[in-house]
Amino acid sequence: MRSLLEVRDGSCACETDRAADADRALLAHVLGFAMPAAKAARLSETLIAERGSYPRVLTSAPSMLLKLGVPPKGLDILATVAQSLERALYRELTHSNLLSGWKALNDYLHVSLAHSRREHFRVLFLNSRNALIADEEMGVGTVNQAPVYVREVIHRALDVGATALILVHNHPSGDPKPSRDDMQLTNHVRDAARVLGLHLHDHVIVSETGIQSFKSLGLL
Repeated sequence: MRSLLEVRDGSCACETDRAADADRALLAHVLGFAMPAAKAARLSETLIAERGSYPRVLTSAPSMLLKLGVPPKGLDILATVAQSLERALYRELTHSNLLSGWKALNDYLHVSLAHSRREHFRVLFLNSRNALIADEEMGVGTVNQAPVYVREVIHRALDVGATALILVHNHPSGDPKPSRDDMQLTNHVRDAARVLGLHLHDHVIVSETGIQSFKSLGLL
């Protein structure tokens, strides 16, 4: 007789396999607009095997996708799918209170940042109802750091008429744990914002393995 643990492990494995099959089928369908169905099916297998997941395929560099066999028309289609998904999630955030819709925010940030191979620092500027005014990139760097200037963050917040902000950046390493530099920067922005009557709600770190919030960690 199989143990309960074996049954559970088997169930999880089956669910993972079904999800992977669904991802490959969806990718093949999308690529089918640019090539014959049989070729699209084979290419979807290759792409997901090489990149690890459907989301990572969508957010891969065009040069890499070309090397793996995606034709130029396929690049355009994949880019459109990725941009459409990100845009749809973004639109949800502009009509709601971000503080009561963390799942929607996390979904948006994961799609737009989790699979990037470079570190991006962004700021979400909020109005008095905590709805999103703008999501702006304030720095792009290497695999482990991005240049950020506190003065520019605060100046931009005043320019767009924000009353609050959320800092966001990604960790290409895959580990969303805040670093010492992350904590120091957060404190600098919080202190500068407070002087001008702006509130720093959170600092969110995004990675492939998950998302960490300074607020939930008790760091803000």
